[in-house]
Amino acid sequence: MRLTEEQEELRSAVRSLLTRHEGAAAWGPLAEQVGVAGLAVPEEYGGAGGGARDVHVLMEELGRSLSPLPLLGSAVLTAGALLASGDKEACGRLLPPLAEGRSVGTLAWAERGSWEAAAVRAEAVPGSGDTWLLTGTKEYVLDWPGVDVLLVAARTAAGVSLFEVAVDAAGARREPVVTMDGTRGQARWVLSGAEGHLIGVDGDGERTLAHVRDLACAALAAEQVGAAGRCLELTVAYARDRVQFGRPIGSFQAVKHRLADAYVLVESARSAALGAAFAADEDPSALPRAAAVAKSVCSEAFSAVAGETIQLHGGIGITWEHDAHRYFKRAHGAGELFGAPARHRTRLAAGLGLTSH
Repeated sequence: MRLTEEQEELRSAVRSLLTRHEGAAAWGPLAEQVGVAGLAVPEEYGGAGGGARDVHVLMEELGRSLSPLPLLGSAVLTAGALLASGDKEACGRLLPPLAEGRSVGTLAWAERGSWEAAAVRAEAVPGSGDTWLLTGTKEYVLDWPGVDVLLVAARTAAGVSLFEVAVDAAGARREPVVTMDGTRGQARWVLSGAEGHLIGVDGDGERTLAHVRDLACAALAAEQVGAAGRCLELTVAYARDRVQFGRPIGSFQAVKHRLADAYVLVESARSAALGAAFAADEDPSALPRAAAVAKSVCSEAFSAVAGETIQLHGGIGITWEHDAHRYFKRAHGAGELFGAPARHRTRLAAGLGLTSH
């Protein structure tokens, strides 16, 4: 599995812009100069017409810099849900501004700590005309200042369905949530009879959400790989420069072993994440299994490597001045997002016809 020359050029362009523009300030340049918001959006809707491997490259670089940008929530979840819904009217209306970065979207999906469609308890009942009235509470919604496209999963008489709700609709309330990982905003959306419009086919939301979950796990796995790789880079550099007992700590065999183990974790995770991206592009039937593997492997690898980063940096690794704690917090938050590793191993076992213990 190898990336193309164009994808490596994309990596260089994204890394260069992230180096020059920190934090939220990078959104404009990345969207305008590189077109990151529409990488996987078809050209007919104003996107670049790329695929999951392009998204993999982008997310790996965003993870490396712990970027707070809304690519996961907007370009992966929201755009992915619109495309998976098959609703051409909604795609034609919402995707072009999303692809250009002029608007930012989010998908309100999880409830009661679960991203499974079976956990959806928010209800949608017919309103006047073609509107629906939605009631329920959505958790772990990826947040960004000025989100202007809100998609909500709710249950109708036909099953789980997807709805567009205006962010300023009466009966829709956004509650910012304080999280351990301050680099990724989250919110809770409370809906009390908020007016919404059906996206796609009534009752088809479970299929849509299952596909979006797999795309999201593949993209998040790439982000975790990028962050874990950066942790390893920082730790190797520190071990080379930090002198104890008259020699660099990296020259001690015990430290070498730990760094070697971390390297194996990073490269194994990279293979798993790439496997999911290639499956999404070339063999969609294999994506559910590949995404479950990637989310499980990459979550645990990132957590382990981030922990080693703090341990091998010693005292400085637990100070606010060093980035080690920021990577550790991102690892913890990302590990739980879209389901913990154990949940995806259970899903993998079920897909293989095995009994999970």
